[in-house]
Amino acid sequence: MVFSLVRRHCIATAVLLASVGVCAAATSPQQTILVVGDSLSAEYGLKRGSGWVALLGKRLQDSGKLVTVVNASISGDTTAGGASRLPALLAQHKPTHVIIELGGNDALRGLPVTTTQTNLNRMTQMALQAKARVLLLGMAVPPNYGADYAEQFSQTFVKVARSNRVALVPFFLKGVADVPQADTLFQSDHIHPTEQAHPIMLDNVWRELQKLL
Repeated sequence: MVFSLVRRHCIATAVLLASVGVCAAATSPQQTILVVGDSLSAEYGLKRGSGWVALLGKRLQDSGKLVTVVNASISGDTTAGGASRLPALLAQHKPTHVIIELGGNDALRGLPVTTTQTNLNRMTQMALQAKARVLLLGMAVPPNYGADYAEQFSQTFVKVARSNRVALVPFFLKGVADVPQADTLFQSDHIHPTEQAHPIMLDNVWRELQKLL
């Protein structure tokens, strides 16, 4: 009789623990990655679904991770535009991770490096205050911009990442813009990468992003 009661108690406890485990798994919070970028992330000149952000979503899905990717990138956007849009995006999507891919258009417009740095700082701090993990994607400018400006520009991303203690991809277009066959990896405007380049760009992001997930 005692043995029977003990056995039934053990079975009931096991069932209860199993159900709690299933419930915990079912209610575990889903991660959301918010990508705030420009044309490099907005699939400019590409067929839909072939850009690195879409490829990121597919890679996460294939790996079995419960992650939603929100692409809030706009072609032509600057760091000022991103900073103005970010509060509403954070409130709407409540991301666990924010990837900031902006700054290239600042350089194309000849904006001061200090302005770019200020805006990137604002975006990073807003995301951190929203309890999101941040990944900055660094950029570089062609040699014709001048060595001093090029160095200051690339260091901007390093400074922002270091001062805010967030993750950084030093050069988002590594393996695309700095290789001998670079011309074959860009569209006819020599600014936007081709579809073949986007898996390389994703790999650059993935090396740092997977550490944050």
